Amino acid sequence: MGLCVTIVCRNEAQEIGACLESVRWADEIVVCDSGSTDGTLEICRGYTDRLYVDPWRGFSGHKNLALERATQEWVFSLDADERVTPALAAEIREVLADAGARDGYTVPRKNYFLGQWIRHGGWYPDRTVRLVRRGKGSFQPRAVHEAMRVDGSVGQLRHPFDHFTYRSLSAYLQRMDRYSTLAADELWQGGRRARISDLCLRPPATFLRMYLLRAGFRDGTAGLILAGLYAAQTLAKYAKLWERGSREAHLQSPDG
Repeated sequence: MGLCVTIVCRNEAQEIGACLESVRWADEIVVCDSGSTDGTLEICRGYTDRLYVDPWRGFSGHKNLALERATQEWVFSLDADERVTPALAAEIREVLADAGARDGYTVPRKNYFLGQWIRHGGWYPDRTVRLVRRGKGSFQPRAVHEAMRVDGSVGQLRHPFDHFTYRSLSAYLQRMDRYSTLAADELWQGGRRARISDLCLRPPATFLRMYLLRAGFRDGTAGLILAGLYAAQTLAKYAKLWERGSREAHLQSPDG
């Protein structure tokens, strides 16, 4: 049975080459770009002729589009800043050769922050479904932190893939602004409104959960910084939710 690796990207020239190199062994690589202008497309053409450029459909929508374009029996979904290790590649081949394989598999994700593997704070093993039989998996509609749902049985792979996220604090802060906006919009659309308790209690609760309860302190200074950033992102999310509610109330008021 064959494997298709699907990748969605936009302006990932610094990351996409290493990502593609890590899955060069796959039977098929499908890349769905959403309008790169930095050389990403040229790099991709060196690895696959299954390259598509489409208007952005959101994280879930674009990843599902990539899944739909796969033609092999099995599909592995990958992001541009992720890498399949040789050990994981060998384990995937074992699944493909197993007549009794499950319909999907979760894979441990080895997350790096500022170049350091983060082992605690809830960042490892950070299992996520990535390997599925074609037609058995789909990403659920969410603005951020999209996850794949499997229509069938789910197993677990042992070996992790590498995720080189947030190579700098500036990169985190830029993404934090974007993700907190998307998360606030998702909460608003679900009927959620910000409360004072959200602003006062959720940020410190996020810090304490990551740094103390999930032993983020064991990752040293990086663990401290990461817990603080997550607390700040939580505050930003609910502050933006409050801002939207305040703006809507102003527009609906007689003096608005």
